[in-house]
Amino acid sequence: MSYVAVYHIATADTPNKVLTHFDDIQSTLAEHRIGFERWQPSVIEKGASDAQMIAAYRPQIDALGYATAKVISVTGDHPQMHELRDPFLVERTCREDNAYFFIAGQGLFMLHVGDYVYGVRAEKNDLLVIPAGMSHWLDIGENPHLVALRLFNTAQGEVPTFSADNIAARFPGLDD
Repeated sequence: MSYVAVYHIATADTPNKVLTHFDDIQSTLAEHRIGFERWQPSVIEKGASDAQMIAAYRPQIDALGYATAKVISVTGDHPQMHELRDPFLVERTCREDNAYFFIAGQGLFMLHVGDYVYGVRAEKNDLLVIPAGMSHWLDIGENPHLVALRLFNTAQGEVPTFSADNIAARFPGLDD
């Protein structure tokens, strides 16, 4: 189930509120220019290539105006699971909006907005658009299952600037 847990940075172990209804999630995130949508699923054959997965959602990608889409696919048996997971557990910002559409599985995005952190658990058919310059990190879990499209406009847009703050270590992860 998708949800948003809102934490004050001083109380990283206990959320102030947890929202599970789609409209509540969407409106709360929109207050901070964060996009949250649910797309209708496309039919994708098991074992589909990256190009086939991107093609299945091309109309929605084009409607949003993104030029580039990459497939992120990580499962617990991936030989480089830790090498893929660990860099995302560090707070970062990006030069342009960062959009993720979940074809399968889930991930927990932590969005740092002022004195608050919004934990957004996104899952199959969810689209999350993080505005340019917003501090965030992502946890795919200790036993990940994730197939997602990462959408952006330029190669520079996907290059993160990492924070020196170790805030991400203080907050719960996907498995907590």
